[in-house]
Amino acid sequence: MKKVVRSLWFGFIGFIVLIVLVIFAMWNGLLGTMPDIEDLQNPIDKYASQVFTADGKLMGTWNKEGGNRIYVDYSQLPKDLVNGLIATEDERFYEHSGIDFIALSRAIVKRVAMGQKSAGGGSTITQQLAKQLFSGQSPNSFQRALRKPFEWIIALKLERCYTKEEIITMYLNYFDFLHNANGIKNAAKVYFSKEPIELSTVECATLVGMCKNPAYFNPLRYNDRTRERRNVVLQQMEKNGYITHAEYSTLAAKPLLLTYHKVDHREGICTYLREYLRQIMMAEKPNIQDYPDWNKDKYYQDSLAWEQDELYGWCNKNINSQGEHYNIYTDGLKVYTTIDSRMQKYAEDACYDHVAKYLQPAFTASKKNTPRFPYTSNITQKQFDAIMRKAMRLSERYRIQKSAGMSEEDIFKTFHVKVPMTVFSYKGEVETMMTPYDSILYYKQFLRTGFMSMEPATGAVKAYVGGLDFEHFSYDMAMEGRRQVGSTMKPFLYSLAMENGYTPCDIVPSMHKTYIVGGVPWTPKGGRGGMISIKSALAHSDNAVSAFLMNKLNPHQLVNHLRKVGIRNKRIDPVLSLRLGPSDVSVGEMVSGYTMFANHGVRVAPLFVTKIVDSNGNVVAQFKPDVSEVISEGSSYRMLELLKAVVNEGTGRRIHGYVNCEMGGKTGTTNSHSDAWFMGVTPELICGAWVGGEDRDIHFNSMAFGQGSAAALPIVGKYLNKVYKDTALPYDKDRRFNVPKDFDSCDKKKKKETDELGIDEIYE
Repeated sequence: MKKVVRSLWFGFIGFIVLIVLVIFAMWNGLLGTMPDIEDLQNPIDKYASQVFTADGKLMGTWNKEGGNRIYVDYSQLPKDLVNGLIATEDERFYEHSGIDFIALSRAIVKRVAMGQKSAGGGSTITQQLAKQLFSGQSPNSFQRALRKPFEWIIALKLERCYTKEEIITMYLNYFDFLHNANGIKNAAKVYFSKEPIELSTVECATLVGMCKNPAYFNPLRYNDRTRERRNVVLQQMEKNGYITHAEYSTLAAKPLLLTYHKVDHREGICTYLREYLRQIMMAEKPNIQDYPDWNKDKYYQDSLAWEQDELYGWCNKNINSQGEHYNIYTDGLKVYTTIDSRMQKYAEDACYDHVAKYLQPAFTASKKNTPRFPYTSNITQKQFDAIMRKAMRLSERYRIQKSAGMSEEDIFKTFHVKVPMTVFSYKGEVETMMTPYDSILYYKQFLRTGFMSMEPATGAVKAYVGGLDFEHFSYDMAMEGRRQVGSTMKPFLYSLAMENGYTPCDIVPSMHKTYIVGGVPWTPKGGRGGMISIKSALAHSDNAVSAFLMNKLNPHQLVNHLRKVGIRNKRIDPVLSLRLGPSDVSVGEMVSGYTMFANHGVRVAPLFVTKIVDSNGNVVAQFKPDVSEVISEGSSYRMLELLKAVVNEGTGRRIHGYVNCEMGGKTGTTNSHSDAWFMGVTPELICGAWVGGEDRDIHFNSMAFGQGSAAALPIVGKYLNKVYKDTALPYDKDRRFNVPKDFDSCDKKKKKETDELGIDEIYE
């Protein structure tokens, strides 16, 4: 008998020792499944990064799927939310150290001994947080039981590292309330369109009720079921003394009302800029092997940006407090931009009003009955077929079917089979039956636009429009897209002429003249057949004068000049026709280049971000404008006179139908009016607008709609009109360019000398 008792004691002691050893091993991570203590101390840092406007508006967040949490401090949590959570999920929350042995024992007895599946699991709020943070979901009950001990250990560690308030805060910030409502801030916004602190008692109880099982108690799908669960929470709050019986009776009788607001990481202010910043901040150092042969120019541009732009690749150039590269998806950064939310809205409204409401209907009406719509009738069927084959090959449908082993011939056949689809329209999405081939043509009919507005003195970008609908047309035409700029290139040529001794009053020939380009004769179109001032030549966009100046100055000089103004296109050919703007340039580059005219000859690069703050409130980066002197002050003053002439008496005079202020500008229209441009220069803002089709062969049939003064200029005019009407903004339409009163733009002494020359001498 003694041997039996001794054996039992040894067995019991051995069992206890084994349990202690297992707990010790689990506590110290010897079993390989326990997270590092650093992870336990810093889980609260893993939140979406937020992007703000200069006037303090939240633009949106950057997050991976299911990770769009935005941190809310305990002080911003309503008491009823905290009390409801504790009353329902963990009544003795303030009494235990991570494990509630009373609740655990009750759960074991009821579940194991009595077989009651609805008895609850006995998990504390801290254990539930541990599961959210580290253990994840279990595929079955057996594995769930195995993970329980690890959750207990993690819960104990969390209790050692954090206060009760911090644990509650983490729990509510981490919980997934479905419908992309990760965390309490998003949940309050999605279901009730409120901030958490604004939630009522019944709204708090509804969200707490979802914590039991958000899929089962989904208020959007199961209103009655969720209302019953809400009332259980209210009942628990009454039981624990957080509300009175009278309050419970009143609140429980209320219907479950929602103010649903769909949250998507793409919604919010200035979506195109947020996507642009996301890409450049997370960019890695360019590797030429990652760029296809047809896109080597992009490698050149990205390499320049990596070396010269502090913001480009910022996350991979800098280290966070954990010694790792920053990650905008998880580090909870706050990025403060230069965008003004009011000006951004004015810019978006101007683009939409002119392009979507005015130009698009005119374009569709003028082209819909033409063959190969929306393309110009000038292209052949063979060219059209080649364009469409390329478009199909670039589609996601083609990629998926190709990877599945289908032949190209069979894939192309599927593009001609009608399928149900939802397509974009400016009146809302439309359900229809359409072939994928036709859907490609359908989307190509929509005109595209890009717009940017920035301060010439600071480089601060105040408005940024990459397109009219990011969800359906996500390609950014403000900074990413590049198109031929037409005559908006001419002010760069003329500024180079000013640097080489020319003045606005100089008289030059506007005549047909044949130049030898690469051994081949070239005669540019245009010309008035006589003498004309440089001022009048730019005002009326005289091509003959531009050719004359280019021949005098040398195309290589202009290429170097364009590099100085910030144009990064590698392929800028030093030819006489360069003055017509055949090179591809972005709206952002053009706006930046034009800053030198209003900024005393100093070009300012676009400044998108002023500072970055980490999740602990530390300023980890500050950004200043990148400036460089391109032309002299005198040349900038002369250029202002030229640019003012464009809008006062030349091709840009329509602008005064929208806004009355001192300004200069330049229109631009490329061959067959494929691209329409307008650049506006005021003392306080530089604005650039582009309008065109997705492809260059998609354009208006006539100059009436397709030229820069008709297609692009009104966007700038409408935008400035709204900006100047907003007295809360610091911009004054009566402000003048800062040109010295005694400045002699014509250099009268030089003019007297040149007046004595004849036309032949000028040509020479």
